[in-house]
Amino acid sequence: MKSFRKELWFSTPTRRAFVNITPQAEEALKKSGVAEGLCLVNAMHITASVFINDDERGLHQDYEEWLEGLAPHEPIRQYRHNDTGEDNADAHLKRQVMGREVVVAITGGRLDFGPWEQIFYGEFDGRRRKRVLVKILGD
Repeated sequence: MKSFRKELWFSTPTRRAFVNITPQAEEALKKSGVAEGLCLVNAMHITASVFINDDERGLHQDYEEWLEGLAPHEPIRQYRHNDTGEDNADAHLKRQVMGREVVVAITGGRLDFGPWEQIFYGEFDGRRRKRVLVKILGD
């Protein structure tokens, strides 16, 4: 069995962002040489997420509004976590909702997606460097 590991690094200019990272995952798969197996993609930070959905601007705006309604950034004092001097409690909650990782089957040397599926990095406390792990296992 082959094993391949790659780190992707992100530093978004805004506090929140959604970045399509499907091309980077596909490039890692190509380098791995794996034809049949699994591809794990996970956020390596507690205020960021990796998820699968459609690459459609309206949907991303819907996510933005929905997540802000669930866990609004302000007022900052509403969260006990922010008593530590931080202001990112909402980002931790948003990450919990959107998830830490995805696993995609590899079939015939390709990521085995359903219609319209793409992999996204979700940033909820940006403007600093964070990483995503791509781990590929198989033959």
